[in-house]
Amino acid sequence: MRRSALLAVCLAVFIDMLGFGIILPSLPLHAADLGGGGAWVGVLLTGYAAAQFVAAPILGSLSDRYGRRRLLLLSLAGSAVSLTVTAVAGSLALLLLARVVAGGFGGATAVGQAYVIDLSPARQRTRALGLVGASIGLGFVFGPAIGAGLAGLGVDFAGTCFVAAGVAVANLVLGLIRLPGPAARPPTRRGRPTGPRRSAPLRRIATLRAGLSRPTLRPVLLALFGVTFAFVGMETTFALLARSRFNLGPAGLGIVFAGVGIVMVIVQGGLVSRLTDRYGDAPVALAGAVVLAVGLLALPNVPAAVGYPALGLVAIGQGLLSPTTASLLARGGGGNLGGLLGVGQSAAAAARAVGPLVAGLAFALRPAAPYLIGAVASLGAAALLWTVRSGETGDDPPPPTPRRPARTTGRAEQLLDTRP
Repeated sequence: MRRSALLAVCLAVFIDMLGFGIILPSLPLHAADLGGGGAWVGVLLTGYAAAQFVAAPILGSLSDRYGRRRLLLLSLAGSAVSLTVTAVAGSLALLLLARVVAGGFGGATAVGQAYVIDLSPARQRTRALGLVGASIGLGFVFGPAIGAGLAGLGVDFAGTCFVAAGVAVANLVLGLIRLPGPAARPPTRRGRPTGPRRSAPLRRIATLRAGLSRPTLRPVLLALFGVTFAFVGMETTFALLARSRFNLGPAGLGIVFAGVGIVMVIVQGGLVSRLTDRYGDAPVALAGAVVLAVGLLALPNVPAAVGYPALGLVAIGQGLLSPTTASLLARGGGGNLGGLLGVGQSAAAAARAVGPLVAGLAFALRPAAPYLIGAVASLGAAALLWTVRSGETGDDPPPPTPRRPARTTGRAEQLLDTRP
């Protein structure tokens, strides 16, 4: 039953990414058709990331209070709404609104990560997070391919968005049927609360300050920002670099990015769990940051024949980093697990908002500049992750307490049931 529940969560995350990936190839072209240039494409990407930066910790924190299933279903419903609004967007302002809505409900990743942690023993946490990462990677592999296929069949942008919205609605219905119910909710404090009731989401997020003050968490969040900033800079400028250095057009780029996604799926779906079982999360994350830096340094400076292995190094580095940084954050989560993973997603969203702007300006000065900046950011992340190596063990949250039946217990029974 636990394995079935894990598969259900991973399937929900995969289909959610699939729906977003379907519209990804045609979104910039639609913005151009509405009169927006490259600046508007940047605004759309930044608007999505900024909304996710604000909303992800709120959704994650609410999942701590009201359960993962409810908040994951809410995120899936938000995806369906945003894709429908995107389909009918006849102006740049409405298109931006649709992307902001998508970012505001884009907490499926953080909630899904918290969900699988709840369902997994501590020793299998990184493996489960790797499966979530592989689900995201598969969505980004197959989604753009489906979107390109629809465009090849003559389906316009609105039709493509309606197809994606239909996928999102089907995902919501499947989630209602297959996602595990209240029994899989994260452990909460039982009994009468000892302090003031925190009902407001922002007040609830304030309780994360104690966790964020821990010395093993601050470096992880900063490292997550750094490696995401580096990877996003590559994503933003690689099409231009590939056209000038590797003579790749749209079709070739689609194949290359699909290859990158496949490499990341292989790494996150199996390799990362074997490495973390042997070496631990922090050393593997550190190695991923170094590999990412090497790939970024090589990419704009090597012959075309060596460019593809360099891009493979970038994919391997990112594949090693995603589940291990999430696992390191989860060690300090406790009762705020979802909220803390949401803060991690916010750190990544902030990098996605800033990264494209910095990379675009740097590329205009020198094509290799974004990759050099990204390599420096990745090495800085590696230095930060080095500082958490010694504190890696002993940070696991206590195992979830079994769900007790709802019945009145006597005083003697309550004394026997006392927990530290």
